Amino acid sequence: METVRTILTHPYPYPHEHSKHAVIAVVVGCFFFISSDNMHTLIHKLDNNIKWWSMYGCLLGFFYFFSSPFVGKTIQPSYSNFTVYHLPSFQSMGVDMRMNLSLFLTIYLSSILFLLVFHLIFLGLWYVGLVARVAGQRPEILTIFQNCAVLSIACCVFYSHCGNRAIMKDKTFERRNSSWFKLWNKEERNTWIQQFIRMNELKDQVCSSWFAPVGSASDYPLLSKWVIYGEIACNGPCPGSSDGISPIYSLWATFIGLYMANYVIERSTGWALTHPVSVKEYEKLKKKQMKPDFLDMVPWYSGTSADLFKTVFDLLVSVTVFVGRFDMRMMQAAMSRVQEGVKQDDMLYDHFSEKDDLWFDFMADTGDGGNSSYSVARLLAQPSLRVQSDSSVLNLPRANLLIIGGDLAYPNPSAFTYKRRFFRPFEYALQPPTWYKDEHIAVNKPELPSGVSDLKQYDGPQCFVIPGNHDWFDGLQTYMRYICHKSWLGGWFMPQKKSYFAMQLPQRWWIFGLDLALHGDIDVYQFKFFSELVMDKVGENDSVIIVTHEPGWLLDWYWDDVSGKNVSHLICDYLKGRCKLRMAGDLHHFMRHSYVPSDKPAHVQHLLVNGSGGAFLHPTHVFSSFNKLYGTSYKFEAAYPSCEDSSRIALGNILKFRKKNWQFDFIGGIIYFVLAFSMFPQCKLDHLFKDDTFSGHLKSFFSTVWDAFMYMLGQSYVSLAGTLLLLAAAIAFVPSKVSRKRRAIVGFLHVSAHLAAAIILMMLLEVGVETCIRHKLLGTSGYHTLYEWYRTVESEHFPDPTGLRARIEQWTFGLYPACIKYLMSAFDVPEVMAVTRNDMCNNGSDSFSRGGAVIYYASVFLYFWFFTTPVVSLIFGSYLYICINWLHLHFDEAFSSLRIANYKAFTRFHIKNNGDLEVFTLAVDKVPKEWKLDPDWDGELRQPQQPSHLRKFPSKWRAASSQQDPVSTVRVVDHFVIEQTEKFDMRSSNGQIS
Repeated sequence: METVRTILTHPYPYPHEHSKHAVIAVVVGCFFFISSDNMHTLIHKLDNNIKWWSMYGCLLGFFYFFSSPFVGKTIQPSYSNFTVYHLPSFQSMGVDMRMNLSLFLTIYLSSILFLLVFHLIFLGLWYVGLVARVAGQRPEILTIFQNCAVLSIACCVFYSHCGNRAIMKDKTFERRNSSWFKLWNKEERNTWIQQFIRMNELKDQVCSSWFAPVGSASDYPLLSKWVIYGEIACNGPCPGSSDGISPIYSLWATFIGLYMANYVIERSTGWALTHPVSVKEYEKLKKKQMKPDFLDMVPWYSGTSADLFKTVFDLLVSVTVFVGRFDMRMMQAAMSRVQEGVKQDDMLYDHFSEKDDLWFDFMADTGDGGNSSYSVARLLAQPSLRVQSDSSVLNLPRANLLIIGGDLAYPNPSAFTYKRRFFRPFEYALQPPTWYKDEHIAVNKPELPSGVSDLKQYDGPQCFVIPGNHDWFDGLQTYMRYICHKSWLGGWFMPQKKSYFAMQLPQRWWIFGLDLALHGDIDVYQFKFFSELVMDKVGENDSVIIVTHEPGWLLDWYWDDVSGKNVSHLICDYLKGRCKLRMAGDLHHFMRHSYVPSDKPAHVQHLLVNGSGGAFLHPTHVFSSFNKLYGTSYKFEAAYPSCEDSSRIALGNILKFRKKNWQFDFIGGIIYFVLAFSMFPQCKLDHLFKDDTFSGHLKSFFSTVWDAFMYMLGQSYVSLAGTLLLLAAAIAFVPSKVSRKRRAIVGFLHVSAHLAAAIILMMLLEVGVETCIRHKLLGTSGYHTLYEWYRTVESEHFPDPTGLRARIEQWTFGLYPACIKYLMSAFDVPEVMAVTRNDMCNNGSDSFSRGGAVIYYASVFLYFWFFTTPVVSLIFGSYLYICINWLHLHFDEAFSSLRIANYKAFTRFHIKNNGDLEVFTLAVDKVPKEWKLDPDWDGELRQPQQPSHLRKFPSKWRAASSQQDPVSTVRVVDHFVIEQTEKFDMRSSNGQIS
């Protein structure tokens, strides 16, 4: 017998399992009833139903196209107003959609009110101590809604196919044999169609036997005063009225009673402490719980993200308030105790200088998607990486030093983003010391671990970080708190005190970490520190690596601008050829350029960009033509991903823009509605239905579209103003690197595509409504047609001799029927839209009340937004693709939309004993999406105070598939050596590619 375990938490939100089983039962019942009632009708009347089946297929296909981006997302779409019950041919299927819908809304609302009252009473009993204390856990409100929906659907299915028959007076078929399942005679077994016809008999047996009423008024005299009676079913006229309790009420009461009994018994007896699960279920639950809680990549095109609005606000404040007025770097300089820059030990670190060799890493732009950031952090934390390089296998040990080149968390610097997007992946990759507390503030850095008296004695990995532009959005406040006043980034020790630093490395190598802030340049106090350091400390044959956040050489070339004048002054006039390498992040790819030897001096030999630490991917093909800096020619050496792959990836803007950015629907639908607002309604559409040929219909349609466009230009206010504002925004959206004329042309073409689509979709919606009105599918009744239909059927099929409905209406002061009435009216948006449209066209818009106009335009917006959102995303995605691949514009916008987590990389450096600097860029093509607890990490023996960097398996999570784990898939995408020479010669070839 399978072992049973007891756990303290229920594996599913109560009572999810019961709802799931009920859903399965309802679905099976639907298929059975529909097949028994309607298969023969659909087969015999296929020719009559084919056009309606085609229409339903198109509608469902469009709905799938609309809802496909939401599949698997946390927020699911709920567009219940997709009301197809106005379309014909449902009666031929035996389904009365109006009755089903109206009955569903009534039962659903009643069930919710009933269960809410029940739960309030139950919580009251818990409060006074009449039930177990564990029962105080509040029920899931969404679970209550789910159960009520399942219950209501079951009742509607029962009524649709069984009716409300309380007593079966006459049998609709005779029992030919005692066997219940013998459903047809021998002569009726000729065709399978006849077999389907005989399924009606089985259906009637099910209705009369399985869903029979529980009794009559005489059986339950007290209960009968509170129920609705069922109708009598007979072949001929039936005298009198039935006193049998309604089967629908019986079904509803049974479900409600089971729910209440199950809830009371389990909550009162402590179900949370006694719910048993099998070993298999327990293991499945454990695996589900033992997964990292990584955040998804930032949705940059979300119209509903509070983080993005905060980012925009912070950026505006930073640019308008801090830039040129307040600079945190000035405060850091003022707080330095020693005035002489070369003696300031809080910015100069030389504890690695006496080593024979050194391994150090560089990565930048992490803290976006959890999967991608952790993939890079996991590689950085490994004791060694075994990689393939050409024909040899390399074993690269973990670096002693990690340099992070800025942009630590997206989209804005806050406690939440720093903790969840930056610190957490690194803590999973290499755990901090057991005694370290997150809330600890490092007052006097470096706070060395116990037993270490000097920073030179610490043998664990260390980390230094420069801020990026995103870190400066709040004036560097969060960066200072979490970097300069914290001592640990996971298992990496952080001795850094200021936002910029200098490090003296072995074999006469130096690293200058510059803070460019939002200026794109260093401030004068920072320049003073580094210039004095160069003059006093850096020897003539020393080699310097400049680390900045932004790759000014590429961005200046792209924008045709000149930035970083102080940095240029430092490199050209102070270092004078000693800068062997400049590296930066900001652009989320890897790219390297090396100088072309010539008679002119080379101020910088190699230019390296690697911002692939975890953020979304940036294109490489846009920057491949860069070739000159400080008067020196450079040659393109390597890129990751390749320029060909980068250009191919951009195609995703056409195919995947809406799937990746479904939140953009919120903005796009509103914009299109504003563009078409003044053209609703289109009252004169008679000429569209007069032509007999398809080409004639098409010609008339586009002629009407043109007339609507001219009307917008000549007479509309809202749509014309919206178009002009959109045109101004589109022109401003085009990057300033192109001329004003080209910006105007690109913006005009972009807006023209959107405007044309908005008008065409507006006309299609109007033609669709007009078609339904002409076929008397809409606009035949009024605002409350669905409620009136329900009341008619209710009085006919749900007799109420005791006056229960009247009492409920009296007790609720008319609120209960009013709620149902207006709920049904709000649900029947097509009818409301059609009726209001007819009134506006017949009486004129000027004579219409403001409230009526609001109702009409709100109804139109619901459907117009639904039709336009896929189109606006398609056009905008196509615009980005054309701009990035044909015009090389919008490199940031066109790739942030794709949010590509793959193609992640970092660079590992090795200062050899002979002074040469060997450079490896390591990359992972595909980032895993699923992780599991690493059994090696979990099973490794460790001492209580053992540092995590001494562990053989330091990372907590590994990829669910071993073939996709970053440690297994990492590869070398670039490898070169920078030679250290005894006597520097700017004309010699100091870099060789291996």
